[in-house]
Amino acid sequence: MSTETVTIQKLGAQGDGIAQGTDGPIYVPFTLPGESVAIARVKSHGTLMSIASASPDRQEPHCRHFGPHGVNGACGGCTLQHYADAPYRAFKRQFVVDALGSKGLTPDVDDIVAAHPGERRRVVFAARKTEKDMLIGFNQAESHHIVAIEECPIASAGIMARLPAIKTIAAAMAVNAEAFRISVLETQTGLDLAVDGIKSFSDKQRRSTIETVLSLRGIARVSLNGEILVEPVKPMIDFGGVQVAPPPGAFTQATKQAEDAMAELVAAHVGKAKRIADLFAGSGTFSLRLARIGRVHAVESEDKPLAALDHAARNTQGLKPVSVERRDLFRRPLMAQELKVYDAVIFDPPRAGAEFQSKELTRSQVKKIVAVSCNPLTLARDLAILVEGGYRITRVTPIDQFLWTSHVEVVVMLEK
Repeated sequence: MSTETVTIQKLGAQGDGIAQGTDGPIYVPFTLPGESVAIARVKSHGTLMSIASASPDRQEPHCRHFGPHGVNGACGGCTLQHYADAPYRAFKRQFVVDALGSKGLTPDVDDIVAAHPGERRRVVFAARKTEKDMLIGFNQAESHHIVAIEECPIASAGIMARLPAIKTIAAAMAVNAEAFRISVLETQTGLDLAVDGIKSFSDKQRRSTIETVLSLRGIARVSLNGEILVEPVKPMIDFGGVQVAPPPGAFTQATKQAEDAMAELVAAHVGKAKRIADLFAGSGTFSLRLARIGRVHAVESEDKPLAALDHAARNTQGLKPVSVERRDLFRRPLMAQELKVYDAVIFDPPRAGAEFQSKELTRSQVKKIVAVSCNPLTLARDLAILVEGGYRITRVTPIDQFLWTSHVEVVVMLEK
């Protein structure tokens, strides 16, 4: 390890400051462009020791756990709390611009739809039992060390108010000192806790967990590795006025505010389409809203979210018909022949994107497409395929729902 002073030239894709060393780039977390900083360096990684010259864009972090000197360690949940709002949002928007530019795409890009503290309804905690306590928090960056949190400004008030209850449930479930994960979703009826990483679970622990949960308020369900242990009340979420009971650990957008913004953009572009295909549909984030506009065919690879979507559609009045299909769109994309009946197609794939589906869309006559993505790089690849295949990008909107991180969602509208 060596100590040296460097000047930060730019931010990398993960939010780390990048300085140019004699032997290549040096990545320094918690720094900003233009800053002169003293670092302890190991190969290409620098640990911030002190700031000789601070950026005018630096602000006081919102959380006591943030940064190299955070309480209980440097929480790995956020990477950009020290960046002032305006340049932080500009950085995220520019990431989208650069990703599209890397594929030769230069559409206008909207200002980012901002995220705010206290909006996250879905949070994944790390947990581990020690001799003295039950640790609940987030892993330090690139480490298995759990930073036990006392506050979290990104999480909803409903989650943070029940942190003691989450800790009590975790203590009842912990088998040994091995770490495990607790995915927490705030629903309309209480918190939905999906635990995974606990390998052996005795009947005694099962009974203890059920008794513990039933003694607490505000917990709708607790599941372990996808199996429901106890469900005092069915967890319900609202997709544009349609009530859905998601399966344990199911994907949902991290904030309702971002979800509503995405859904509004999707619906505006679809317009008055009579036949709509929603690909990678999940539990119905878009399908169930779009069913107020036209007939929807929802395609998803996992059976449980699809069943939740189907049940909600069948039990909600005022919707146009919704059909569902379980299908792995990575292996079997909807073919051009199948696509010919649709006026509009929406796809919202995992981070890997929708390369093969995009190629099939170029062979179709679908008039309108909405591409939703959590990965601007794979999105840019898919958009380049669509543009080359005869589609025109009409609008690009970045959306921030992972506050103070480098992650950004994007909604793109295309027309044939």
